[in-house]
Amino acid sequence: MYLNFFDFKKEPFQITPDPSFLYLSHGHREALASIIYGVEKKKGFILIVGAVGVGKTTILRAYLENTDKSKIKVIYIFDSNISYHNLLRHIFLELGLVRDSDESCHMVNQLHRFLIDEYREGKNIILLIDEAQNMPADTLENLRMLSNLETATEKLIQIIFSAQPEFEKTLNLEELKQLKQRIAVKAIISPLNKEEGLSYIGHRLKKASDKETIIFTGRALREIVRCSKGIPRVINILCDNCLISAFGYGKKKVGLGVVREILRDFGIRLPLYLQWRIYVTGVLLTTVIAGMVYREKFTETKRPNLIERKIQDSALVERKVIPSVTTVVESAAGDELVASRTVARGDTLARLVHEVYGRVDSKLIRLVKKANPSINNENLIIEGRRIVFPAKKEN
Repeated sequence: MYLNFFDFKKEPFQITPDPSFLYLSHGHREALASIIYGVEKKKGFILIVGAVGVGKTTILRAYLENTDKSKIKVIYIFDSNISYHNLLRHIFLELGLVRDSDESCHMVNQLHRFLIDEYREGKNIILLIDEAQNMPADTLENLRMLSNLETATEKLIQIIFSAQPEFEKTLNLEELKQLKQRIAVKAIISPLNKEEGLSYIGHRLKKASDKETIIFTGRALREIVRCSKGIPRVINILCDNCLISAFGYGKKKVGLGVVREILRDFGIRLPLYLQWRIYVTGVLLTTVIAGMVYREKFTETKRPNLIERKIQDSALVERKVIPSVTTVVESAAGDELVASRTVARGDTLARLVHEVYGRVDSKLIRLVKKANPSINNENLIIEGRRIVFPAKKEN
């Protein structure tokens, strides 16, 4: 949508994990190193923990992109809510094995023989379980049995858990204590801090464009990082929507106003001190405007009396009647107005007509369109445009 407008080669803030945009914060670097170490040293169970959207899947895919496919076979479990028996069947399917039996114990024995053969050829098997917090406790307990498939010094299959923090509570269950004790390598991916968040956005923008153009103002960037709480996925969502909005407004730079508009759209609350600042500013503006209106009305009502008095006191000027000053607001068509509205996102002409007149029909729609020549299509009104509503003409 906005690639040409901002001179991007590709979208910088896609939601789907893309290893080509890989950004390694301290936590991501530690997690990647833990996976590499655990697999190469054949440690058995490896655990990567992180909240939703911190980049666990991105790290896993970055690792898989750089593995030697001739020496490593990966079995990727996307849906971890699976029984132990079905898990074994899935492993066999991914390895291209034909089951001698459909009983779990026989399948494990057959798998053991296969792993021994792979080990002798210098190959390593990885079972990668994404969203491991969804795996049933019974499956996890039986999965421990696979770690018994080993030589005298090394594990024959490496099992990587990628999970949200609640997975650690699951591991504290009495029946899973032995599994927890067998986790040899563990890494935690934390949200980005302020500096990492700013660096993350800059990194993705550079990857997406050959030009070093400043697209986000400093205040806009800081607001995005603060409100995202350092979660890369949230940063991507906010930045992408800011670019879409700026493109819609025809702005080459994303400012703080655009960011706060997007935050409101996503229901992200501003901090209390900012809410208070906006409230106070609004009160002051209201007070100033009210004062200006009052002063204008006072001047308008007094000025005719002063003029009349001077005319009456002057013997050199013929007595004239000075009409009172009245303010009549008119539309472009010359009609007296009832109200005016600024089009907000999601507004329709029919809904605004109903708000002003209490009902809506084709006659009122035509009346409003006549008073607003800029409305060419009653089904398409532009956000931010001011619409005037003339008084209804009596038949």
